[in-house]
Amino acid sequence: MKMKRFIVGIVLFAVAMGIQASERKKYNFNSDWLLKIGDMERAESPKYADGDWEKVTLPHAFNEDEAFRVNIKDLTDTIVWYRKHFRLPAEAKGRKVFIEFEGARQGIDLYVNGKLVGQHENGVMAFGFDLTPYIHSGENVIAARIDNDWDYAERSTGVKYQWSDRNFNANYGGLPKNVWLHVTGKVYQTLPLYSNLKTTGVYVYAEDIRVQSRKAVVHAESEVKNETKKAQTVGYEVELLDRDGKLVKRFSGKEQTVPAGGTAILSAEAEVGGLHFWSWGYGYLYTVKTALVIDGKKTDEVVTRTGFRKTRFAEGKVWLNDRVIQLKGFAQRTSNEWPAVGMSVPAWLSDYSNGLMVEGNANLVRWMHVTPWKQDVESCDRVGLIQAMPAGDAEKDCTGVRWEQRKAVMRDAIIYNRNNPSILFYECGNESISREHMLEMKAIRDRYDYHGGRAIGSREMLDIRDAEYGGEMLYINKSAHHPMWAMEYCRDEGLRKYWDNYSYPFHKDGEGNTAYHSAATGKTQKHADASVYNRNQDSFAVENVIRWFDYWRERPGTGRRVSSGGAKIIFSDTNTHFRGVENYRRSGDTDPMRIPKDSYYAHQVMWDGWVDTEQPRIHIVGHWNYDAGTVKPVYVVSNTDSVALLVNGKAVEGVHRDYHFLFTADSVAFEAGTLEAIGYNEGKEAVRTRLETAGEPAAIKLAAIQNPDGWKADGADLALVQVEVVDAQGRRCPLANDLIHFTLDGPAEWRGGIAQGPDNYILSEDLPVECGVNRVLLRSHTRSGRIVLKAEAKGLQPAELALSTESIEVENGLSTYIPGDCLAGRLTRGETPDTPSYRDRAVDVAVLSARAGAHTEKAGNSFDDNELSEWRNDGKASTAWITYRLERIARIDEVCLKLTGWRMRSYPLEIYAGDTLVWSGETDKSLGYVHLNVKPVPASEITIRLKGSSKEDDAFGQIVEVAAPVANELDLFKAKGGAETGHELRIVEIEFKEHLNR
Repeated sequence: MKMKRFIVGIVLFAVAMGIQASERKKYNFNSDWLLKIGDMERAESPKYADGDWEKVTLPHAFNEDEAFRVNIKDLTDTIVWYRKHFRLPAEAKGRKVFIEFEGARQGIDLYVNGKLVGQHENGVMAFGFDLTPYIHSGENVIAARIDNDWDYAERSTGVKYQWSDRNFNANYGGLPKNVWLHVTGKVYQTLPLYSNLKTTGVYVYAEDIRVQSRKAVVHAESEVKNETKKAQTVGYEVELLDRDGKLVKRFSGKEQTVPAGGTAILSAEAEVGGLHFWSWGYGYLYTVKTALVIDGKKTDEVVTRTGFRKTRFAEGKVWLNDRVIQLKGFAQRTSNEWPAVGMSVPAWLSDYSNGLMVEGNANLVRWMHVTPWKQDVESCDRVGLIQAMPAGDAEKDCTGVRWEQRKAVMRDAIIYNRNNPSILFYECGNESISREHMLEMKAIRDRYDYHGGRAIGSREMLDIRDAEYGGEMLYINKSAHHPMWAMEYCRDEGLRKYWDNYSYPFHKDGEGNTAYHSAATGKTQKHADASVYNRNQDSFAVENVIRWFDYWRERPGTGRRVSSGGAKIIFSDTNTHFRGVENYRRSGDTDPMRIPKDSYYAHQVMWDGWVDTEQPRIHIVGHWNYDAGTVKPVYVVSNTDSVALLVNGKAVEGVHRDYHFLFTADSVAFEAGTLEAIGYNEGKEAVRTRLETAGEPAAIKLAAIQNPDGWKADGADLALVQVEVVDAQGRRCPLANDLIHFTLDGPAEWRGGIAQGPDNYILSEDLPVECGVNRVLLRSHTRSGRIVLKAEAKGLQPAELALSTESIEVENGLSTYIPGDCLAGRLTRGETPDTPSYRDRAVDVAVLSARAGAHTEKAGNSFDDNELSEWRNDGKASTAWITYRLERIARIDEVCLKLTGWRMRSYPLEIYAGDTLVWSGETDKSLGYVHLNVKPVPASEITIRLKGSSKEDDAFGQIVEVAAPVANELDLFKAKGGAETGHELRIVEIEFKEHLNR
């Protein structure tokens, strides 16, 4: 009777799970894991006593408590074990069982029922194992021994992985990513998991894309394995469904005979009309169902969520759906972490974070150094955020085993992520690689993703035409060939806590660099002077405006050679590569809890539009709560023609414009009430905003940000709760820094937030607001119920927030709930407009030839569209000139120059149009190009002449950092010979422009 009831129970469970003999099934395998830190003998044994192990739900890094609490270099690296007891439904008997890990850090040995299944070591990429030979019909035990030693070396070679770097790759150890279980028949479509399984899965792409007529040829192909004992004749059927689940097209491919034990590629294609193309801020995704058909019956169906878009990379520009887009976004650490949980957040929270970038008008995220985990990749699909996907690297090219490791990770990453439409760039290195290595990477791309419409390149690659894009870390690059965009720019930092010089807690630029004691390490940390980059929020926002201006003025429409934009470092403050007092990087547009800084809103204003700004926007930097008698500068960021500033309705005099987007009133006297900014275009009001003086702090306010599908009681879902100090009218008090005490009741776990102080208040139940606001994280238990969060502080009315969690069905360690599946693509920005994204403002007048005072044979280097070549004289005053013959007589009104040593050196120049002097002065120091507005005189020859001694000093000391000396060799060359006399003229690139309708 007991056996009969057991069998009945299994059958009922199978029905509940929806399993039929012919179905393929994907299970959430994150539940019911057990965790123990240390290396226990025989922990792989099914009989091992694990009753006292910690119960966790994946994803879960074993050292998550340390995220933002300790220096990245102090993250615990040791051996840890994860175990899980589970049962498969009876219908799984005789079928294939695969496990998919989205990643493990670092080296993992996997056991099932005491048997070693295999290992994986690179710590970056997804991988899988065939568990079929090891699975029992009853209870199974899976055990993973994981070693996250910073210095972990590949066992077969003894070589450490290049990307296991203490500067940038946060070591959240164990199983910090999702795990899935797949059950299939013996004739099945493979998984895209090349490591261990050596399989490539399903590949879906579109060709012959006609954006205006909304048509394309959709192609699907699947690698199919036959693990039966006889050949099988297999058909292939494809269904394309829109975002609402409606069938758009059904089409089939030719039948193929797959031999016993063999593999084949089955494919089908069809023209499809009425398509919605994936775009920036338009995460339109289709569901593609690819099914195998044997004897007229579907035997295996794989569901792929993807989107279709058209790309082009040429003429120094990037096209998306036939519209030029200048890249505007962030170089974000791939860990993308949060305090006290690291990278292991639920899918909806990934959407929240990545969606904030899009809401801030960013269109690109460049993940840094290592491949992002699948959850972030899919999240960017949904929110409409372009991705640049690296593989694995450090700060330089490499050879031998390390290069082979890098190629293997690129191969695996491309296969795993090639169906994700948001990936437009494959990045082969965070530093320039050789031409030979570029060709090897290109061959991998062409083999596994030839049809994906993605450019492959690397940082720098300024003169290697085999790369399909390039760009430096700190400087401005332009090209008329492959697109150039900045991989990291504006490296200054600003803690969200500090408003300005005039309000508490009073932070002048560079202040606060004192030693601090860490309870976690027991050590006193000392820091180098950071006065040139450690900013308050006013100057941090202003600096970000200045830095983007460098790229904006080189945008498409400004001539033949253009910049395709740039990625600012970073989006959210990160627990990696810190330089100031705090043990984390504060360059983000948001803090670690994703609370925006003023720079976030500055970028939102400047980045509106694909190239040219499209919607009028305006933002006043800072707040309007000061002591009586305070006089301070007020900064307004606007994309309008002009700005008026009013205090309590009275106009402020002397508002001036800098760097196109920045409007400044140097001395504004504070008056309690309102500060209003109005933006005008062509003399008409286009947009306005205001700040209002808040009253005295009166109360605490709580608000929840949570899973749109409901807070799930799965042991991993998080709720984000915002806490504010407000006045009697409910307005946030911008100067409040009250210490809030939190009390949590119900089935949830306190994960807390972050603030400046001992150990950054990680996991503390007492947390101060900063500038009147903060946020905390709560994690669900596996038991559902009502949860109450209370917040109180001295002198303030307390607040209470009631939430509830929803149960998730888990049976025998398996669940069919896939968190990301319930999240819809966001269509916020609408489909790609069919209008031009920019207006041509200037045309280049080409150079036919040049002669010079010295080295005329190399004069062509100064106009060859190669920023690694230059022309230079011989250091003598008499030879410091060069004359260019233009293709036609032209009224040149601007000369654009990249001069060697642009960051450090000012050149005293005279410019002649024919014999007429049209410009005289000293060039500015810059991060790339200088623009000289010259008197427009008809001429066919332009002469550049040095008129005195050049001056040299570093005008941009604040950007000096790791690897800066190799960021651009031409910039850092010291003059030789001519340096003593100062009569050296060196030109990297020159452009002659005529502006249209100036």
